[in-house]
Formats: sequence, structure tokens, C-alpha cells
Amino acid sequence: MAGHSKWANIKHKKAAQDAKRGKVFTKIIKELMVAAKNGGSDPDSNPRLRQAISSAKAANMPNETIVRNVQKGAGELEGVNYEEISYEGFGPHGVAIMIEVMTDNKNRTVAEIRHLMTKYGGNLGENGSVSWMFERLGQIVIHDDTSEEDTLLEDILEAGANDFTKIESNYLISTDPTLSADVSEKLDKKGYNIISSSVEMVPKDVIEVEDSTSSKLIDLIENLEDHDDIQKIASNFEIVNRKD
Repeated sequence: MAGHSKWANIKHKKAAQDAKRGKVFTKIIKELMVAAKNGGSDPDSNPRLRQAISSAKAANMPNETIVRNVQKGAGELEGVNYEEISYEGFGPHGVAIMIEVMTDNKNRTVAEIRHLMTKYGGNLGENGSVSWMFERLGQIVIHDDTSEEDTLLEDILEAGANDFTKIESNYLISTDPTLSADVSEKLDKKGYNIISSSVEMVPKDVIEVEDSTSSKLIDLIENLEDHDDIQKIASNFEIVNRKD
């Protein structure tokens, strides 16, 4: 029975990973389509599409999937018409939340987001109510447990990035958002293992939230992240005094 239990756990973990990967692919596919729709199917003349393709490659999306959805977005193949919308609001503890959406039914989506915000002690705000608390940055994560930090710093500066932060054996590299795809490509050519490459809203300052009082806030963020129409979420909190 122990073997059966172990196998069940492995299957459950794999199912969760596959589901998460599926959600990541869905979000990237939407971004590919909207980027191509707004700026055309040529990544050389469409920086947003170039970044979306970089994100897709970092997520190991098959090339044929990338090409097909770029063609759909550009109108070369039939596809869904997605609308981009940003929402701003506050969660528990006054935490600022930015929500980026791509949807084919904005009335449904905003109603569902408002329901989640209210359910977990938050509320939607007016445009501009929290966006000033964030800045848009390119964010590239690489896995590297062999390079010297001086060598890595030299390589990322040469590639056009601004700075990096070490997180265990990974490095979070910050760039100008318009250069993120190019920096990612240059680091990839140097042999670095690109885990992810994207443009994110990064908080200028953070609010500290005690672990013991954070459950509603965490539930809100997790439920928003699980929503199919939500592409990205940014917030400005940090959990402190963790008990785990």
C-alpha cells in the first residue's frame, strides 16, 4: 500500500504541475495573439510580440504553437478576439493589487473579479488608484549554481540588464521593459538557463503583513491567479514572521 500511496502522490503532483503548465500556456497564448493583433506578426518590428515569444520559449512552448497563435492574432488564421483591461484595487491590510486581464467577455470578467475581491475582504478601485505604486520592469529568471557572481554581473550588464537579485540558485534579473526580450535572448545565447522572461508591474515599496493574519490576503491572490481571464497580478506585500 505504501507503494500505491507514493504513486498516488506522484500522480497528484504531476496533475497539479500539468494544470499549472496548462494555465501558463493559456496566458502566453493570449499574449501572443493580442501582441500580434496590435502590432503585427513580425517580432522584429513588434517588441511586445518579441517579448511574448521569449516568454513562450522560456516556458518550453512548442514552436508550432507559437507560430499558429501569432497567425491567429494577426488575422492570418481564425481565432478568438480578446480585449485587454486593467483593474486596480485593494486587498486586506490595504495591500495594492494590479490586475491585467484578457477576456472575450469583459462584463462577465469584471463581475467575477469584483466578487472575488469582495469575498476576501478587498475592493476594486478607480483607474490610477494604485498604479502609481508600481513600475513596469522586465523580469528574467535564470537558474545558475555554477557561475561566479562577478561573471554573471558582467554578462547581464553586457546584455543590457540593470541588476540582479540572487534567490537560492536562481537569479532575478531586472531590465528596461523594452529590452527584456533582447536581454533574455543574449543570455540564452551565452548558455544561461532561462526559467522565465516577462514584463511585470513591480512595487516601488512593500507593506509587511504578519503571517498569522495573512490567510485572507493569500486566498484572494491565489483565487485571482487561478482565474482564466487574468493574465498577471501585481501586489505590494511581503509576508513576515513566517511560522513554517
